[in-house]
Amino acid sequence: MTVKVNVAKLHPAALLPNYAHRGPFGDLAADVSALEAAELAPGEIKALRTGLTFEFPSEFGALVEDRSGLALKGICTLAGVIDPGYRGELKVVLINLGKEHFRISAGDRIAQLRIIRRVKGEFSEVDSVSSTERDARGFGSTGS
Repeated sequence: MTVKVNVAKLHPAALLPNYAHRGPFGDLAADVSALEAAELAPGEIKALRTGLTFEFPSEFGALVEDRSGLALKGICTLAGVIDPGYRGELKVVLINLGKEHFRISAGDRIAQLRIIRRVKGEFSEVDSVSSTERDARGFGSTGS
């Protein structure tokens, strides 16, 4: 399935999202690049500009997610939901969980953009929910 997403460059140096691997076994998410150079100190959080604004069809949006290579270095994304009605610049919020300063150059791939279908939930208040085999066991409940 292909979804047409209109993308406007807010700056001529901005790079459009790009799928590194295509075809039947291609990537689930497109790489998103930094517009400007930045540096993240250990523990620092910054919103990095991409220079892009998106127009998703009303039934789609996107999640901004980690790049695995950066995550191994402690560079992770935060606050990564793009609603279909948002038309402002995409800024990628990064945190440096590592112990070293991390430098980002303009054009570096800093996150992945995964397009998702918007599904509306109808939330109904009840007195209790049904029980399952897993029930309330959460973190670590599968033994990993």
